[in-house]
Amino acid sequence: MITSIMVQDFLESILVVFGISASIIYLLGKIKLPSIVGFLLAGTIIGPYGMGLIQSLKDVEMIAEIGIILLMFTIGVEFSLTKLYGLKKEVFLFGPLQILLTTTISAVLAHIILDIHLRNATFYGFVVSLSSTAIVMKLLAEKGELNTRHGKICVGILLFQDICVIPLMLLTRLISTHNEQPLGDYLVVLLKSFLILFVVFLFSRTAIPYFLHEIVKTKIRELFILVTIFVCLGTAYVTSKLGLSLALGAFLAGVIISESEYSSQALSDILPFKEIFSGIFFISIGMLLDLEFLKLRITDEFVLILTVIFIKILSVVFAVYPFVKSLKISLKTGFSLAQIGEFSFILSFAGRALGLIDSQEYQSFIAITVASMFITPAILRYSPKIVDELVKLKLFHHFEKVTRIKDSEISVRKMNHVIIIGFGLNGRNLARVLKDSGISYVILDLNPDTVRKSKRKGEPIYYGDGTSSEILRKLGILWAKILVVAISDPTSTKRIVEMARTENPRIHIIVRTRYVSDIDELLNVGANEVIPEEFETSLEIFGRVLHHFGVPRNKILETIDRIRQEGYKTLLLDTPLKTRVGLECTMVEGLEMDSYIVEKDSWLKGKSIKAINLRAKTGATIIAVKRGEENILNPDPDLVLNEGDIVVYLGTKEQVTLTFHFLSGRPSGQSLS
Repeated sequence: MITSIMVQDFLESILVVFGISASIIYLLGKIKLPSIVGFLLAGTIIGPYGMGLIQSLKDVEMIAEIGIILLMFTIGVEFSLTKLYGLKKEVFLFGPLQILLTTTISAVLAHIILDIHLRNATFYGFVVSLSSTAIVMKLLAEKGELNTRHGKICVGILLFQDICVIPLMLLTRLISTHNEQPLGDYLVVLLKSFLILFVVFLFSRTAIPYFLHEIVKTKIRELFILVTIFVCLGTAYVTSKLGLSLALGAFLAGVIISESEYSSQALSDILPFKEIFSGIFFISIGMLLDLEFLKLRITDEFVLILTVIFIKILSVVFAVYPFVKSLKISLKTGFSLAQIGEFSFILSFAGRALGLIDSQEYQSFIAITVASMFITPAILRYSPKIVDELVKLKLFHHFEKVTRIKDSEISVRKMNHVIIIGFGLNGRNLARVLKDSGISYVILDLNPDTVRKSKRKGEPIYYGDGTSSEILRKLGILWAKILVVAISDPTSTKRIVEMARTENPRIHIIVRTRYVSDIDELLNVGANEVIPEEFETSLEIFGRVLHHFGVPRNKILETIDRIRQEGYKTLLLDTPLKTRVGLECTMVEGLEMDSYIVEKDSWLKGKSIKAINLRAKTGATIIAVKRGEENILNPDPDLVLNEGDIVVYLGTKEQVTLTFHFLSGRPSGQSLS
């Protein structure tokens, strides 16, 4: 009976958690707030300090611990050396600098102003240095800014922060016992860590791939999922028994599987569990927020929140600016990473257990973290305007190096040249075509590495921000014929178009955008043509599909041109496309094409196409002959076939089959095998 009551109480708690959470996340989704914020808010409402729907946190905290394990496991599975190499500068330069600067500034301020022991102050720095990967990645993706310069820097720093969670947890353990344990104990912990890492590397290269391969061969998906979870929880259990953390073990288990060819399948299978349990983890954090404590210290907490945001922005700017030489990019990156992240909760759990923070400080930390997550969407929404205004201030003119292009540096002085802003794939392809055509052009880009490498190749490229009217004038906007904007930043794209149209009302502006929803806005601010990647890809795909089904090429091109002239509105409507453009499929059903190679002993060798008389014999038609590297289309009837020639013929399925038997000299009833 007791067991039954316990199960009912636990089930009631879970129902309350999921019911309230689902409702809140649905409502927040309407105003574009991330689900993590919803989980935190739900926990605050239903917890003992809110409505009191759940009084005991024991069961929920137990599930939250499992959530942490699965969260760290998925990070390990997603750990990619290829991804790290692709963002090596952003990860291994900006990432360490940001962690070091944020930790140092936070620790020094906490030690001096709050009079906190340096050991505890350093732990505060660890906690503050991490940002929210989940929230920032989601918001940047929604704004289409993941591929912008500041977006890539954010991704690199966040990736390094995720990697640093494990080392920071080890350091937290070490600094917590600085006065109690001798140096030898530190060495034991480090030796254990390196030994475990060696075993993990050994298993990831040998035993685990073989083991998973044998499991996959059974073709039992349930078995694969069970084994994946077993590896995750088992590794976490073993590491905890060896004196390290459960989270470290889960991360290492993910790394083990990430090195196998089954990492994608493992991630897709475990992801639903991770989302559920990590959601409960954030709910449990929200439950720990004491609203009475927050009410009594509202002024102090407000000051602390502003201080943390300022420190994080400042540290990111100091880490990024010396290398990108753009205050604008540095500030945008700083504003994006201004919150405290979800993995800080994991650190705070460890710090509280080790006595680095007390209950009151823990409540303060939760309040600051939850608040910083709440306001992150608003910060990212309004930060572009704030950054623009800050950069305009005379105080910062000296730091915005992008305005320092000298008139003598610009070599384009001819009329009717092309200005290319953004030297990614599209910009490079356009420059190549313009160079081959003998058309003058000049390039502007905000990536110093790209500018440096391209200059060495002789490209007329300059480092600068296209949203600056001074930069546009120096690029010759007044006498340019065409401006092409091919960058991934929607806000900057709009600003560039506005300024270019103001500077030169006659210039033709072509803009690339990722989303069709931006078309009308860009046209309204002055663009002549807007090319959305979404629909151009669709046009290319359906054009090729229709061609494969025999739709006349001129009809396909006519349809594509009409869709472009209508501003892609045709593709936004639900009515059938055929009723508006008169598209008809004209492919002949059953028509097939095949080929036959003339071999050394073939009876075809030395005979002309006329002598073979294929159409009369089988009904098929020879449409081409491939001779070496030469393709002979619609060959002359007097063409004599040589050894090695490939004869291409067209006909119905029956005619094609009959032709093969005829050309090979086989009886028509003989099997092709």
